[in-house]
Amino acid sequence: MNRRNFLRTSILGTALAMSPISFSAFGEPTRKTTKSGRLNLSFQPYELKLRHAFNLAKNQRTTTPGVQVQLEYDGIVGYGEASMPPYLGESVQSVTEFLGKLDLSQFDDPFRIEDIHAYMESVAPNNRAAKASVDIALHDLLGKIMGQPWYKIWGLNPDDTPNTSYTISYQSDPAEMQKEIDECAPFRVVKVKMGVGHDKEIVEALRRVSDVPICVDANQGWSSKEHALEMCEWLAGQNCLFVEQPMPKEMLDETAWVRERSPLPLIADEFLQRLPDVTRAHGAYDGINIKLMKSTGMHEAYKMAVLARALGMKVMLGCMTETSCAVTAAAQLSPMVDWADLDGNLLISNDRFDGIKINDGKVIIPDRPGIGVELIG
Repeated sequence: MNRRNFLRTSILGTALAMSPISFSAFGEPTRKTTKSGRLNLSFQPYELKLRHAFNLAKNQRTTTPGVQVQLEYDGIVGYGEASMPPYLGESVQSVTEFLGKLDLSQFDDPFRIEDIHAYMESVAPNNRAAKASVDIALHDLLGKIMGQPWYKIWGLNPDDTPNTSYTISYQSDPAEMQKEIDECAPFRVVKVKMGVGHDKEIVEALRRVSDVPICVDANQGWSSKEHALEMCEWLAGQNCLFVEQPMPKEMLDETAWVRERSPLPLIADEFLQRLPDVTRAHGAYDGINIKLMKSTGMHEAYKMAVLARALGMKVMLGCMTETSCAVTAAAQLSPMVDWADLDGNLLISNDRFDGIKINDGKVIIPDRPGIGVELIG
């Protein structure tokens, strides 16, 4: 009996009898209509609105462009999304153009994940967030067909999820800065964005009210290896767990120099995009930060985590500013990692999915099939 017939005659096959899920909440997405038994892709731009201005080393923003994706097969719908912060080099136009080129109707078996990824790579290089949106929707679809969340499919224990950090960045308005610090109270780890010229000031403001452990993301903001080392040494006395991307990603030798001397672990972020970068990071960084928008989705992110572990590296799981759709998809991997920064949905004011929960700072993965989300608006 082949896989499709098995699914239709087993208990899992009940999922295939579901009524089609409406796309009406997405307005009028771009559609590619296909016959039943083929993958049907649709998508729509969606702008994410940040609750606070995001002040990073190289830019400030109050919104993040996104594209919401739906992938349908035999009446079952999987949800995905692409989020495009400026440094990724993608835009709504580039994502929708890439998605518009895809002909997924050629695949009559949605379980052919490797083939589908190989096909997307053949259509155009890069476009990582665009590919991630399809990958997330595909995993959501397959999990629903199998009737299981992905953490169970991967054999992971949901009790092993880490605490997530909550991100704050420097605000020139003292009242706004205090508001951000107050919002950290429910979390056991705080992530501090640095590299903007007020690095010690923001930590000192936090330390006046809390001794909660922090992790630091310099966002490539320290251009001198001596300054980077000085900051690592200072942060070691501030209950800091690690420093993420202290120097520009091109400065690999300088980063390795800092790593040899730093009292804190260094974690690769902007330096790390996809699977081959894991071995390149080994030796210059102590660990890696995996994000679905960089890795082209859950499929490659899982491989990256396994490889990093084999190399003896620490693993962090991060996100962009995203809805609960992509953040919950990432959370399916969270029992595998040392640290999590899965707060992207908490930083926006217009989430349209119900998914990941945070209980006393700890990541809670929904026990729903697929990536574990429900559309709410």
